[in-house]
Amino acid sequence: MAMYEGMKADQAAGAGSNRRRMIDLRSDTVTRPSAGMRQAMADAEVGDDVYGEDPTVDALQAKAAELLGKEAGLFLPTGTQSNLVGLMTHCQRGEEYIVGDCYHIFHDEAAGAAVLASISPCPLITDDKGGLSVDAVQMAIKADDPHYAISRLVCLENTVSGRVQDQDTIDAIAEMAHNRGMSVHLDGARLMNAAVASNCSPAHLARNADTVSLCLSKGLGTPVGSVLCGPRDFINRAFRARKMLGGAMRQVGVLAACGLYALEHNIERLADDHRRATRMAEGLSRFPSLGVTHDPDHTNMLFVEPRDEDHAPLLEHLAGEGIVFAAQKPAIRLVTHLDISDEDVETVITAVGDYYAKAGKSLAAAGS
Repeated sequence: MAMYEGMKADQAAGAGSNRRRMIDLRSDTVTRPSAGMRQAMADAEVGDDVYGEDPTVDALQAKAAELLGKEAGLFLPTGTQSNLVGLMTHCQRGEEYIVGDCYHIFHDEAAGAAVLASISPCPLITDDKGGLSVDAVQMAIKADDPHYAISRLVCLENTVSGRVQDQDTIDAIAEMAHNRGMSVHLDGARLMNAAVASNCSPAHLARNADTVSLCLSKGLGTPVGSVLCGPRDFINRAFRARKMLGGAMRQVGVLAACGLYALEHNIERLADDHRRATRMAEGLSRFPSLGVTHDPDHTNMLFVEPRDEDHAPLLEHLAGEGIVFAAQKPAIRLVTHLDISDEDVETVITAVGDYYAKAGKSLAAAGS
């Protein structure tokens, strides 16, 4: 974090100079609005969305719902709030949702469902691709017994850590859950990546989920926002939960316009992000001291694992070259996005190669 803050300060000091721009691979949330998106913001027709009077918000909600094959949508500030509103609308206090142990809705959302809504999570171990099995979910459903929480909801995710999930399994879990009287929520934060990689419509991927949360500020490139989609009566109730959580916004069409622009211009181009992630993985795999994980079912993510002694020095070397990796250990997630070009990918591969070339020379000198 300190290295990154220093880089930002250097960039600010060097504004207008020939200083190279930063190549940021920490997440696809770091993108900047394009010129076309900024123009859409400037031109947006707005109104008070709390009164249901913002036409641009209405258009975004309708567009997202149509893409996902649902009746209605609700625009929210964040994906975390979108998921929480979905959980609160599906479940009452003391009820339970079944979820993968690595899924964002359980692992990375500050336990909001339990803390704010008194909804109990039942996390299940996922396989090496982030998937759940029908049998595991079925076994986790509680009997109708006052000793247990009421199993009300199954929460799935697609993609998981960039991996496209098996659609037959998702459909089978949803069918089983529905047969047991439960609902299904799909955290589709990066569902458009899955749709592009699978060469099928997002509505097809979401067809058996009762509700879907779609993030606009990840690979789709908006500065903020998610849309929760589902049956119209569900969305009407979710509107109240959004208000309760402080997510009601006023003349927010200026942000909804970004979402509309993204859904119209930034879906098909996700294939470029996937291609660049594959190329980066291929290039980085040349270095024996760097473990690289990127399988065919990955989309815009790859994972690299330096040796422990290389972790901090590698990140420091890259920071000096204007390249930002996240600092996770042992494996570091790299994410391509619309602000990463083909040239950037080659720059990263070269910079990592330079580090290992220097490290090899240092070892050779020390052994001589």
